[in-house]
Amino acid sequence: MMRIMGRSRSVLAALAACLLLAGCGSGPSQVGAAVIFSDREIAVDQVQDLLDKAVLEQPAAQQLSQQHKLDLLGRELVRQMVVHDVLARAAQREGLAIDPRLLDQFLADDPLADPVSTAGADPSQLAQQIANRVRDHREVITDSLLLQALGQKYLDRMSVTFDYTSVSSDLGGAQPLDRRERAIAKAEQMAASPTAAAEVIRADAAAGVRTSVGEAVPAAQAPDLATLVLFGVPPGTVVAFQPSQEQAVWIVAIVRERNLNAPSSGEQAVQPSPAQLAAIGQRLLQPYVEEAGVRINPRYGVWDPVAMNLAPSSAETTGVVVPVKGAAQP
Repeated sequence: MMRIMGRSRSVLAALAACLLLAGCGSGPSQVGAAVIFSDREIAVDQVQDLLDKAVLEQPAAQQLSQQHKLDLLGRELVRQMVVHDVLARAAQREGLAIDPRLLDQFLADDPLADPVSTAGADPSQLAQQIANRVRDHREVITDSLLLQALGQKYLDRMSVTFDYTSVSSDLGGAQPLDRRERAIAKAEQMAASPTAAAEVIRADAAAGVRTSVGEAVPAAQAPDLATLVLFGVPPGTVVAFQPSQEQAVWIVAIVRERNLNAPSSGEQAVQPSPAQLAAIGQRLLQPYVEEAGVRINPRYGVWDPVAMNLAPSSAETTGVVVPVKGAAQP
């Protein structure tokens, strides 16, 4: 087993910043279940108990309640519960464990003990910080450390190769489509057959659209990109997503190769932050979510694999993941 040892205060401080600023018999029945896995379930009552605790103990949760935004907290609690479950599965398979002494040292000066500050905070960020505080703190800290350890384990070994096209404008006319709709439609078109993606990309390139073929990205050279959906799907999968909320461009890509044992290039421009490592670790959980057969109670929304989060509805996801029809599965 790989164990995370040591008592470095710098490690604890980095983790504290990550936690405080992050924004880590018969089958089960959907009746009364917030989440169903292939082998267990999380009850709606478990989520509701944490919501009640949050409103009782956290002024920030009371603020969300007054603003009729407790649904944000409910979705965040469910997200964290899903991540906790699949992370435990991944940690067992990967041989990752956390030194209990490190947890004890961290809990001795628990950064999650203080209530969430509501000054100028985005409601979605408030929800994540509130959820961290009402869950068991040892569990929250363990999850954060395990996500970082998983990200660190594969940072120098992970790379993807993909072809892509882009959508940078809305489509007017009698049936207008926004960028998201156009990107999703293009993703479905590219996934229609094993040759469809190449055909779409060639046509877009001829029309002057920004495209590229054979883009190879090692995670170590681009830690931010390694948190994106491209790194979480198997070859022969088309994805549509918006890389940055600050830019209006959508990317529609087909993953040609995903390598978790790539030789290290020895090049790393900057050491990723704890938050980046945790985000990379979370992206590595994407196949485990599929494997665990996660189903979400509609009262909390739907699972969005592009964001590794919950969306209020399928019309509000941050993109799509579409397996190519007829493609050989790895």
